[in-house]
Amino acid sequence: MSAPDSRAPIKRRSRPKGFRKALPGLTRVASRLRPYLKPHRTLLGGGLAALLLSTLFRILEPWPLKLVVDNVLGSEPLPAWASTRLSFLDPAAGGATALMAVALVALVFVVVLRAVSAYAATLAFAIVGNRVVTRLRSDLFAHLQALPLAFHVRARVGDLTMRLMSDIAMARETAVTAFLPLMGNALILAALGIVMLVMNWRLALIALAPLPLVWLMTVRRGRRIQETSRKLRKREGQMAAAAGEALAGIRSVQVLGLETRVGSLFETANKAGLKQDVAGKRLSAGLERRVEIVAGVATAAVIFFGARMVLEGALTLGGLLVFLTYLRTMLRPVRDLAKFSARLAKASAAGERILDVLDVSLPGEPEGAQEMARPRGELSFEKVRFAYEPGRPVLEGLDLSIRPGEIVAVMGPSGSGKSTIADLALRLADPDEGTIRIDGQPITQLRRRALRGHMAVVLQDTVIFAGTIRDNVAVAQPEASEEAVLAALEAAGLRETVESWPEGIDTPVGEGGADLSGGQRQRIAIARAALSNAPILILDEPTTGLDRRTREGVVETLLAMAKGRSTLLITHEADLAARATRVLVLEEGKLVEERPPMAAE
Repeated sequence: MSAPDSRAPIKRRSRPKGFRKALPGLTRVASRLRPYLKPHRTLLGGGLAALLLSTLFRILEPWPLKLVVDNVLGSEPLPAWASTRLSFLDPAAGGATALMAVALVALVFVVVLRAVSAYAATLAFAIVGNRVVTRLRSDLFAHLQALPLAFHVRARVGDLTMRLMSDIAMARETAVTAFLPLMGNALILAALGIVMLVMNWRLALIALAPLPLVWLMTVRRGRRIQETSRKLRKREGQMAAAAGEALAGIRSVQVLGLETRVGSLFETANKAGLKQDVAGKRLSAGLERRVEIVAGVATAAVIFFGARMVLEGALTLGGLLVFLTYLRTMLRPVRDLAKFSARLAKASAAGERILDVLDVSLPGEPEGAQEMARPRGELSFEKVRFAYEPGRPVLEGLDLSIRPGEIVAVMGPSGSGKSTIADLALRLADPDEGTIRIDGQPITQLRRRALRGHMAVVLQDTVIFAGTIRDNVAVAQPEASEEAVLAALEAAGLRETVESWPEGIDTPVGEGGADLSGGQRQRIAIARAALSNAPILILDEPTTGLDRRTREGVVETLLAMAKGRSTLLITHEADLAARATRVLVLEEGKLVEERPPMAAE
């Protein structure tokens, strides 16, 4: 199955036909989950065996009642073999009370065994379902992290988060509360249908006649419910994305007084989601009521014709009661079919959203991709062309070279492609045309992890994780010693400050580094780069947003760290570019000028 282009938006695939048309994505989801089930075959087999036992005991359950009605309360004699070998149970010989006691004990025994079997089946399937979904969530998260930058440029974080959390949770919930019970109900339905046909085929045909109609209604309504559920999940993903973006930029929202506007947009999407949800509930409720009406008609027909058979002597009263018990038991799965099909439709919509992400192709490593010894640091771009979207190139025919130990600054207006150069050097994306080399070797022949291990990076948006200062400095090298972390903080000009704090490098910091200043966050990024001691240094707008005094200190620290390293400095600040060895000017993805450093001032 071919995966869609990672640069294209997430799209749904064409819908299959037949049963798949009734629940379009269910077969696709089930087929993709099959490999996840293989490690749990033993537990699944045990759950299936317990389900079979539960079905068997459900079939046996009404027979003690038949004994009481026909042989204790009625005048039906016991079979010849029973009256001969178990004469103490023969009502004709005064054994009515003993027969009733045995029947009631048997009833309790069968009910207990059925309950234990059903519990074991439910527990086994629940364990498997949770393990499978947990593994699926981990794989989805790993897949998202490995997807190329072009995918993430177009995706919305809130929507992806919802696929990772809410859609997975819905798939897990539905697997445990809908699919597995539905499978059990189908088994019960088949077994009871066979037994009823054996007992009285005429009455059985009357009872089973409505099933094709129920199936048709379920298929038709299930398709509409699935489509409504898909639209609802999409709408909820949009709401999650909008809410995430608004909360992530809450400072700007409040400063610009956008609360009302943002709230209005969210409320509009929220009401649209409510409308979809109500439509889905209406369809589900309508399907359940229709099935109940059909079940009621079938029950009335069986009672009418069954009573006539009893009056004619063709069927005992106990036999009719057993038959009605089977019918009631059989109609329960039929009613549940409507309820569970609605849940499965929602699970199908959620599962499709998960698979739409998993089906986006990962950037592969070429055959024979190599590790790389520590390079000298020569970095070159040769006729490089790149576009995030077809027809909208970001870089066109770029030629650029950085010699070992040289600092090359790249300047240009916003949108000229400066940061894209850093992305391509790090292989966050690969060029559409042209070649990028390190020490003359194309970087596409190197493993990404090996390549990035030789590059230190300082970006304008420093990511600070919830943890300690030590954790954040050594985030890529958790095995680094305390001395190495302190040396990196020293190189970043932050050691003295950190050591003045009561807990030193073990001082906890909040998510996003909200309790750190902008300069401190940037110096932690510098400390990370210093700890790596990589021969190539990439600085992407490293001083943006810093005040003048902090900026001057950060600049001096960066220049000290750049000594002896091949440095790509991306900046829009002329005075910072003036400290480079060479200054290149980029406009609309093309290198238009090379200036002497002092000319940039």
